[in-house]
Amino acid sequence: MIIEPRIRGFICLTAHPEGCAQNVKNQIEYVKSKGKINGPKRVLVIGASTGFGLASRIASAFGNQASTIGVFFEKEPSEGKTATPGWYNSAAFENEATAAGLYAKSINGDAFSNEIKEQTINLIKQDLGQVDLVIYSLASPVRKDPKTDILYRSTLKPIGQKFTDKTVDFHTGKVSEVSIEPANEEEIANTVKVMGGEDWAMWINDMKQAGVLADGVLTLAYSYIGPEVTEPVYRKGTIGQAKDHLEATAFEITNSLESINGKAYVSVNKALVTQASSAIPVIPLYISLLYKTMKEKGLHEGCIEQMQRLFQDRLYSGKEIPTDDKNRIRIDDWEMRSDVQEKVKELWAIANTDNLDKIGDLAGYKNDFLNLFGFGFEGVNYKADTNEVVAVLSIKI
Repeated sequence: MIIEPRIRGFICLTAHPEGCAQNVKNQIEYVKSKGKINGPKRVLVIGASTGFGLASRIASAFGNQASTIGVFFEKEPSEGKTATPGWYNSAAFENEATAAGLYAKSINGDAFSNEIKEQTINLIKQDLGQVDLVIYSLASPVRKDPKTDILYRSTLKPIGQKFTDKTVDFHTGKVSEVSIEPANEEEIANTVKVMGGEDWAMWINDMKQAGVLADGVLTLAYSYIGPEVTEPVYRKGTIGQAKDHLEATAFEITNSLESINGKAYVSVNKALVTQASSAIPVIPLYISLLYKTMKEKGLHEGCIEQMQRLFQDRLYSGKEIPTDDKNRIRIDDWEMRSDVQEKVKELWAIANTDNLDKIGDLAGYKNDFLNLFGFGFEGVNYKADTNEVVAVLSIKI
């Protein structure tokens, strides 16, 4: 079938398998071009099919020839209907890893469930024995608590008072004002339940009890802080409460891993175009202005550049892992540079529909959004007939 992007709001309803494969290949080539990473040899990535999770898996495998297991929850294709992009990304990754002689297996299912945790642990025991690195990179709007079977939903809201500021429709470029009512206590608690650190701790606890964590194991989750302009709806909003919980959980996990010399960290990453960030008012406008500024300064990074730098310069540099006063790894350091933030703040004050094309990088935002779904890549013939039914060698124990 000929596959074209069908966009509804901040979601694209189609994905292009060859475009997704090209995306994976581009990331692999970037990692290989930067030289060897003296990192882990056995890696589990929970949330491995898109974004930072996928980039972490690529950096591990092609930066250090690591064996990788990826866990994700993606919709497979059927005749006449495309899969989710993460499905095609994972298929492409497995194909490239296999061609390079690397171990790569995947499990497709609800990572919040006890069943998927058990399957993953069994696979590690069977094939790898133990893992040296566990990346926790789940991004889901809902979570079913495996202990109670209660389904929790997260919300994107400010706390305490109504929020009003600029936003942009990144499809049309129209800058307008948006207002969001504050969250109630239940919405705050539910967001922490979905996006906080509880499930990360469950994974690590189950794996430790099963004996599949190697001595000196590292585990890493991803977070974001951002600038003052996004604070009310992000870091000081419901999501921020969940991120605070995630970051506090890192200390608890480190304490629990003391007997095997393990450590848990949270890496604070740069603002990037994702399905999640596209849904948050204010963020697309901020990213558009940020991209313009960072590209002009030669500082712009995508997911793979961020993860390659994180692995090579922070986690596995041979030196002590540098952290801030809250024990967080700051790979958002270039974004948060004072000269970058001062320029973005200046642009924010004057941004409107008429000048955004000039002062921002809305074209870059749109392109990155399409890239998420496998569209907009050079070397892919989007007018050609494409087989939408692509297999992933997912493991079911």
